[in-house]
Amino acid sequence: MFSENIKTLPEITADRIIEYIVENDLEPDDRMPNEFELGKILGVGRSTVREAVRLLVSRNVLVIRRGAGTYIAKNTGIPEDPLGLIFSKDRYKLTKDLLEVRIILEPEIAAMAANRATDKDIASIWKYCHQVEEKYKKGEDHMPPDVKFHKAIAKSTRNDIIEKIIPIIDTSVAVFVNVTYRQLREETITTHRAVAEAIERHDAAGAKHAMMMHMLYNKYKIEEIIDMHEKQKKNTYNTLI
Repeated sequence: MFSENIKTLPEITADRIIEYIVENDLEPDDRMPNEFELGKILGVGRSTVREAVRLLVSRNVLVIRRGAGTYIAKNTGIPEDPLGLIFSKDRYKLTKDLLEVRIILEPEIAAMAANRATDKDIASIWKYCHQVEEKYKKGEDHMPPDVKFHKAIAKSTRNDIIEKIIPIIDTSVAVFVNVTYRQLREETITTHRAVAEAIERHDAAGAKHAMMMHMLYNKYKIEEIIDMHEKQKKNTYNTLI
């Protein structure tokens, strides 16, 4: 009997390309062999390779750069917006919801990082901590180094799954910064430093506490902004009627 689970040749080839990536220890941003070379390696035609590559592009395993070739995606296997957050109409609620998730995750991530961070990890965390401060003080966009600060902490855990979920946390940082208009300058600087210092001391409890304070400052601020936003909407409505 015919089975719907039988894979097509391009699907099988896509699986074999993933095996090739793993076996050759290829990393995000590494360049893949061209269609002809891959076909020769895998023993299939160029059209099959082309279809397999398209499948892997759709799964965010590979990315095609016009005129440059095919590369391994940066966040391999993770779409840029896996939860469809871009379609959320209420940015205030989205920010609050994401912060609630961060409160569950990030204090424990910081504690784990404190237990496992190497000297190199700690140097990276401090680098981005200082960059956030510099950007804040100059009135410039601090979001890129802020995202990297949290990524560096997650990377320090040596937990591959935690590293994979960081793109969602990145979204939270970006949305929060836009909604709060960077109102938490001193709180961000102080709590970032406290987190970095605790991780440097390998103080898991201290890192967890500092990160929780960082998250709670964010939570209180967004609740304050949401409350203000709701009052403005109510006043506008009352004025119209």
